[in-house]
Amino acid sequence: MQSDQQADVVFENGWIYTGLDTTPSRGGLAIANGKILTTDPNEVATLAKEARERVDLNGRLVVPGFQDAHVHPVIAGIELLSCDLSACVTAEETLDAIGQYAAAHPELTWILGAGWSMDAFPGGTPTRQALDAVVSDRPVFLENRDHHSAWVNSLALELAGLNTHTPDPADGRIERDPSGFPAGTLHEGAMTLFDGVRPRATAEQAYAGLLAAQDHLITQGITAWQDAAVGEFMGSPDTVPVYRRALEEGTLKVRVRGAQWWDREAGRDQLAPILTRRDEAAAAYNPHQFSLESVKVMVDGVAESFTAAMHDCYLDHRGHATNNRGITFFDPAEMAEFVAALDAAGMQVHFHALGDRAVTEALNAVEHALTTNGQRGNRHHLAHLQVVRPEDVERFELLEATANMQALWACHEDQLDELTLPFLADDAEQHHYPFGDLATTGAHLAAGSDWPVSSPDPLQAIHVAVNRVSANHISATGNRPPLGDPRQRLTVAQALDAYTQGTARVNHLDDCTGRLLPGYFADLAILDRNIFELAPEKLHEARVDETWIGGERVFARR
Repeated sequence: MQSDQQADVVFENGWIYTGLDTTPSRGGLAIANGKILTTDPNEVATLAKEARERVDLNGRLVVPGFQDAHVHPVIAGIELLSCDLSACVTAEETLDAIGQYAAAHPELTWILGAGWSMDAFPGGTPTRQALDAVVSDRPVFLENRDHHSAWVNSLALELAGLNTHTPDPADGRIERDPSGFPAGTLHEGAMTLFDGVRPRATAEQAYAGLLAAQDHLITQGITAWQDAAVGEFMGSPDTVPVYRRALEEGTLKVRVRGAQWWDREAGRDQLAPILTRRDEAAAAYNPHQFSLESVKVMVDGVAESFTAAMHDCYLDHRGHATNNRGITFFDPAEMAEFVAALDAAGMQVHFHALGDRAVTEALNAVEHALTTNGQRGNRHHLAHLQVVRPEDVERFELLEATANMQALWACHEDQLDELTLPFLADDAEQHHYPFGDLATTGAHLAAGSDWPVSSPDPLQAIHVAVNRVSANHISATGNRPPLGDPRQRLTVAQALDAYTQGTARVNHLDDCTGRLLPGYFADLAILDRNIFELAPEKLHEARVDETWIGGERVFARR
């Protein structure tokens, strides 16, 4: 620290977790010009005397700002402003919310929204007749909470031209009634059959959605994120102009790395425009603020709709093996080649890999890229990792592939217990979300939420990562047990580091964020208590009191 430096803000009388040690230290933090000056207690005390602002932490904990490694902010924000069903628990609540929303918005030609829960409906597949009973005068299209399925009414099916003779697309499935007519639920690529008739969000709606999402994420202590699919994809509006507008109008407060969507129909021809967009962003914006140097490759679907790619076949309702091993959206050899091309061009690949076969194929693609190009430091990462074979766990460290965890999912809950585990091999639970094994083998860990699929609250996710039990662990039959073997539990430090320096590394921001070090940006969150002193089962009770980005207080809880 220079002796003539003056601090803009000094934080005193609390706990500081820099990320260098496994526990926080008593003391404070001084910042100036948007960056950290020091965390040395003696230096902080000296600077406090003439600081422009002094913040009494009063025993609270300062941590690096959380960074979400896999989130969909524009989509989430649009849904916050549409028919948002994420708070509904039962089928009755869901249908009532849809009816009320439609009644409150007679001007809308379509009822659009998302957030319904599969476990609220028998088999996870609600019917068109149920929707017709509450909205029959307008078409309805509602994506479920994980956005891999949609629920439509009869009018929407009619407008899209779907009937008994409509075949399932290669990358999706239509649920059907006994006559073969679409029953009302569609999975994966079948949702795109409505792209020609349902309206997309306008540019104004998308921009409003981004700002609404940013406001919400900042309240969670999130200071940076990787948008897991930018560009046009799966019927959504092009989100790159939305970010550009926010940058030009000065409304984007967080640091963003965008993962450009790899269209599974467009082939290698899309590589050139992806690189052009990357280079245009690099020329126009500070990479510490915004970049487009990642590509999102969606390898498979999700387990509850039997579209996650598994090595073993799914079981039927009687426990007998079927012929279904899920869906992979790319030929493995083709994927290996375009991943190598992306890697050679300096692009990071962000894989959606949920089933164990998808994980294997994604790791094979990374291995092929390394064999072809050598290690180029692009920091490829695999998100979700619901089921991972033990032999693949060890490959993450060897291939320098980061495990991008959605830790909030690593617990027993209705969708897992009723719609997934009964249809997988008997030992599948032991291979679910093997975060502890990945950490033990030396894999890099990052963490994110997949919001709006699930809550973006990092503290709730850390609670599950440490306990393997949700804070909402009570079911109709009593307390739920932890998911899997105890060795899969992470420590508080491991989980917190994944949500801070781990994601900063994935975002190529680890030279300036993710830890509280002199010269790093003053991106930080103030928690209302020291979570390292809490009993593990109490972690979910912690809250974010304040969020700071670049030395500016952008949120304070009242």
